[in-house]
Amino acid sequence: MLFRLFQQLVRPLSIQTREKVIAEITPLSSPGFDFFLLVILSCSIATLGLITDSPAVIIGAMLVAPLMSPIIGIGLASIVGDSSLLKNATSALLRGAALAILLSALVTLVNTYLPIISLQSLPQEVLSRTHPTPIDLMIAFSGGIAAAYAMTQANLSAALPGVAIATALMPPLCTVGIGLSLGRLDVAGGAILLFITNAVTIAFAAVLVFFLRGFGSSSVVGKSRLPRSLVLSASLTLLLFVPLNYWGVQFFRDASENRQIYEVVQELVAQFGNAELVELDLDRAGEVLGMEITVRTNSQLRYHQVVQLQESIVAQLNRPISLKVNQIFAERLDPLIPPTFTPTPTITLTHTPGPSPTPTKTPLPTATATPTATLTSSPTATFLPTATPTNTPTPQLAQVISTLLPRMQIYQSPGGPAIGQLRAGQPITVLYGRQVFGGLVWVEIRDAEGRVGWMPELYLRVLIPTVTATRTPSATLSPTVTVTAQP
Repeated sequence: MLFRLFQQLVRPLSIQTREKVIAEITPLSSPGFDFFLLVILSCSIATLGLITDSPAVIIGAMLVAPLMSPIIGIGLASIVGDSSLLKNATSALLRGAALAILLSALVTLVNTYLPIISLQSLPQEVLSRTHPTPIDLMIAFSGGIAAAYAMTQANLSAALPGVAIATALMPPLCTVGIGLSLGRLDVAGGAILLFITNAVTIAFAAVLVFFLRGFGSSSVVGKSRLPRSLVLSASLTLLLFVPLNYWGVQFFRDASENRQIYEVVQELVAQFGNAELVELDLDRAGEVLGMEITVRTNSQLRYHQVVQLQESIVAQLNRPISLKVNQIFAERLDPLIPPTFTPTPTITLTHTPGPSPTPTKTPLPTATATPTATLTSSPTATFLPTATPTNTPTPQLAQVISTLLPRMQIYQSPGGPAIGQLRAGQPITVLYGRQVFGGLVWVEIRDAEGRVGWMPELYLRVLIPTVTATRTPSATLSPTVTVTAQP
């Protein structure tokens, strides 16, 4: 009864129209040169859009992607029983998907070793395609019906670009490649589940539409038997509800918990008075909740403050956590409030001579008739400069070593974000900062443009090591003898 109602609303096509539709869909579902060229172009656009977190670029890749046609072809071949079309469409879909995953992984690896775009964390556009839910299945079902119906109506072909945007087949495949290249199997697994959900649901929607439009021998009015392909595709679609419901419930549960944790941490960080929460990353891999927060502050947080923060978070969430705090030092300036200059006392070292000679009374000899000359010595202090060499650290001139990989950059801090590029042979100045991070010795540098940052010492060659000798005057006592004559 239900199918008869649908068949009354959606009238079956004539034999000539059905043959025309089959003739149009068959070449679009074949794995030819045009198909693979569009796969390469759309995959490149989608991968770069995902890395740069640009929704507009990703939408452009959806419009170019040709993966919708093979899925529609699979649905059509299933309902009409065309084994050749089914083989070609399945081959095109699988080979196109494999090519997209391989190309996106290659683009991500190239960006990792020659960082055009610095990936400190996964972009939101990538993460949004790793947690499919039943909502994605309903979107794919509606999009599949719209695409199949538009292909059976010549005047509705303008709706196909919008359908391609709604169903989103290429971005999940590119997300799989990104996850594999970064070693994130959770990202790759969630994205491949989203692609399978879209593909199976669109194929089921296409089979349903073609069945209602009169394709296949079993779609004659009056026969209640459904084609096997329709039953099989419907069963696979219903089977996908099991993992999608699990992922959906888990995703919404984590999202709710993340929002609660963010509010708690933001409130506790704000109690310091001079700090604000910038970023919060959570890791639920083990029993202990891993938490890494980034705060912006104008004064350094002390160790006891971080311990106090961890204890407060544990008390609020009532679960064990592992906390790491990254500090970003920033000074807030207001044009209406000029800065107040506070004198800072400095300690200087001054040289103090040793003990001064103390005069003593010496008994004078007794005067006689014969005048005699007596010698009396009176020591006086005379300052004679002596050279004392002391080492004063001064900036050193160095040169960037020519390397093929990795590309040299200036980093804001050891292991932090890149703030500029360096070329081989470029002269730079090595400053006083020196830290060990990631098994490498990092030094503070300043380039010719005046940018101050950090880079590994391994890729530097010191040109002129300098040691400056300073002369420090010191006081020495040199006795002098004065001759006086007494009658």
